[in-house]
Amino acid sequence: MLSPESTTIVRATLPVVGGAIEDISARFYESMFADNPDLQRNLFNRGNQANGEQRSALAGSIAAFATLLVERPEVRPDTMLSRIANKHASLGIAPEQYVVVHKYLFGAIAEVLGDAVTPEVARAWDEVYWLMANALIALEARLLSNTVEGWTQATVLQRQEQSADAISFTLRPSIPLSFKPGQYISVAVTLPDGARQIRQYSLSSAPERDDWRITVKRVRGGDTPEGEVSNWLHANVRAGDVLTVSAPFGDLTLPPGDTPLLLASAGIGATPILSMVEHLAATGSTRPVTVVHADRAPADHAHREELTRLVDDLPDATLHRWYETPCEYSCSPAPNVGTVDLAGVDLPDRVVAYLCGPLPFMRGVRSQLLRRGVPASDIHYEVFGPDLWLGRD
Repeated sequence: MLSPESTTIVRATLPVVGGAIEDISARFYESMFADNPDLQRNLFNRGNQANGEQRSALAGSIAAFATLLVERPEVRPDTMLSRIANKHASLGIAPEQYVVVHKYLFGAIAEVLGDAVTPEVARAWDEVYWLMANALIALEARLLSNTVEGWTQATVLQRQEQSADAISFTLRPSIPLSFKPGQYISVAVTLPDGARQIRQYSLSSAPERDDWRITVKRVRGGDTPEGEVSNWLHANVRAGDVLTVSAPFGDLTLPPGDTPLLLASAGIGATPILSMVEHLAATGSTRPVTVVHADRAPADHAHREELTRLVDDLPDATLHRWYETPCEYSCSPAPNVGTVDLAGVDLPDRVVAYLCGPLPFMRGVRSQLLRRGVPASDIHYEVFGPDLWLGRD
């Protein structure tokens, strides 16, 4: 908990700091990368730096954490911290890097806010930072203590096209590691300019298999930067190649039990949901399961036939699909046209929802579920990339 003295100061200065947090984040990254270019080349996602998403995610996490400390001190931000800690553990973030972040973050705060940052204000926000940083360091240490720390190698057993822009890679890790349905691994590649870039990809198969599978959607350029790693993997990786990967991490995992489930995805967000559905089928689950998927068109739906088959294998499961464009051929079962509308979907009592896909899709589904009486605590989500939902419920 924040000390009483710091609570008073943080509460009073939160509007000022919160209002300038985007500028602070921008200056923080600019100065840190100027002095430490290797961090931008070899650790941080250059695409998310270019489009500003990483900056916005940092701003949202700090603002959300500080707000909880002063406005709702009885609430533990476990979900937010767990999501960040899992991502950090998969990237190989070390405790000493929090000292580097502190140096440049507080330099940016002083530069942006100027004389408003008195010694008392600096001490109060320093306390906020280290409360958050130490909590993350402890969580990350706990995560790493339960698995193999560092990077390992995985041989590509199979490459398979799943749609025009999605390819799956079946992998055999050099060290057998278990995972939970819904988790992801990091993949580190060396690009033509020598930069080592890291991306996370959900495991799209069930843990009952003796191998791993990831499904990589090629991120095309246009209004946003082209995906460096996804395009490199599509262009270069074939069966027999070896990838550098992390152990599995991620906290959006399928819970045991018999609670009814809603598994909703859009686009490449289908991958962790597919792992969950395959696990349920492999273990002979009889729990009620409602699977929802949205996509631009049937041809864009990666693993479309596989998902249909797995849902058919479950004794108490239904599949509902929405495509923005109608089927050009016979689709069975017939999908809906347009965007997801849960009004006509039967949902059992006590349903627990897991969402994965673009933020607008997840916000829309979450709003519909809340209107139908599903508690917010029973709606869980996974964001691919920086979590721009933090602090924006």
